[in-house]
Amino acid sequence: MTSYWFLSAPLYSHLDWGGYLSTAQALQARGHDVTWVSENAVAGPVTQAGIPFAPVRDIGWLWPPPPLPEASQLTPSDAVMLRYRRALDTWMSEELVGEAVIALLELVDQLGAPDVIVTDPFLTAAALVAEKIGAKLAVCGWVAMRDLNDDLLFPVQKMLGGESRARLDALSARFGVRGDYFSQGPTPSILSPYLHVSYFNAAWYQADAPNMLPQTLFVGGTPKSRGEPPEWLTEIPEDTPLALITLGTTFTGDLGFFSWAAQAAARAGLLPIVALGWNPVEKEDKARLIKALPRGTRLVNYVPFAYVLPRARIICHHGGMGTTHAALVHGVPQIVVPHAADQRGQARRAAQAKVGLNLSAHDVKQGLLAQAFPALLADETVRATARAFADDLASLGGAARAAEALERL
Repeated sequence: MTSYWFLSAPLYSHLDWGGYLSTAQALQARGHDVTWVSENAVAGPVTQAGIPFAPVRDIGWLWPPPPLPEASQLTPSDAVMLRYRRALDTWMSEELVGEAVIALLELVDQLGAPDVIVTDPFLTAAALVAEKIGAKLAVCGWVAMRDLNDDLLFPVQKMLGGESRARLDALSARFGVRGDYFSQGPTPSILSPYLHVSYFNAAWYQADAPNMLPQTLFVGGTPKSRGEPPEWLTEIPEDTPLALITLGTTFTGDLGFFSWAAQAAARAGLLPIVALGWNPVEKEDKARLIKALPRGTRLVNYVPFAYVLPRARIICHHGGMGTTHAALVHGVPQIVVPHAADQRGQARRAAQAKVGLNLSAHDVKQGLLAQAFPALLADETVRATARAFADDLASLGGAARAAEALERL
């Protein structure tokens, strides 16, 4: 029996990545000692999944980020710099990561050192601690890529790359490690020499293939198992075509997106299902949203993908990795409107794979959703491609294959 620690940021979406929590369950079912380590915010869903949970006071993830300054006060170049710096601060704050390393080392003293640390792709402390205690490191949810050539970087990337390198060097020196579990190029990121698990397939990353490293394993995935359908869904006749509209769990404050997408879906003959998330919304704002939604729209906090996506003709979303993956394994055409970070990559790949459309926030404000919904509905090629993509993902083994690969470590 091997001992594994699974580490994640304290966000529900970071339990997914297309199959992360399911991988922990599969590994546990194979008889191994599996513990999930994070802050208490995600203790509930982890323990409900049957995985032992070990809380730490800090995992090194800055959330929520500080409020954005008024955009009108920033030049375009300053706005770009701010966006990149906020992303860097989220996962590589020297202060927070340092506190997380100390907290994790204290947990090692309490529970004993794991043989393998499995991490979501952006936990700097996980990589530092794995090196410090001599554990093998595996990354779930992100491919292993060669560093970009310095000549290909934008000036802001070069500047922030130098800053991230300085932060990493300082943290490595503080804890007496070399930073072996990080890429060594101009923009350091967590890099395991052993295993990176992606819950997609090679075709999804076709454009990135020249820079892919061999420790990447594509395991695909299948739809999650079903529980009981929600009552509000059973009340909708089975032959009613649905459109699912969601911004996941983080970017739920963009209420204009919900109303524009719902109106476009309704005009295309679909019943909108709008998943608002659990983040608090002011009563006045919610009242305005309800007034802006077309008649019959179902406004809910949460949707079970396993029940809604088989009935959906289109999903319109932000490009979060878990949501994108769910749409792919169900073979549902997508309209992706990225809001931040890796979502832009998901949107680009959806268009390249011909399973959906990539629209910008500017496109949405210009009314292009009204064209996007009927265009996708009329395109049988996109629907067929999405179904074929789902079949290929299902053939790769999913979380069970990921567990087997982790076991081989």
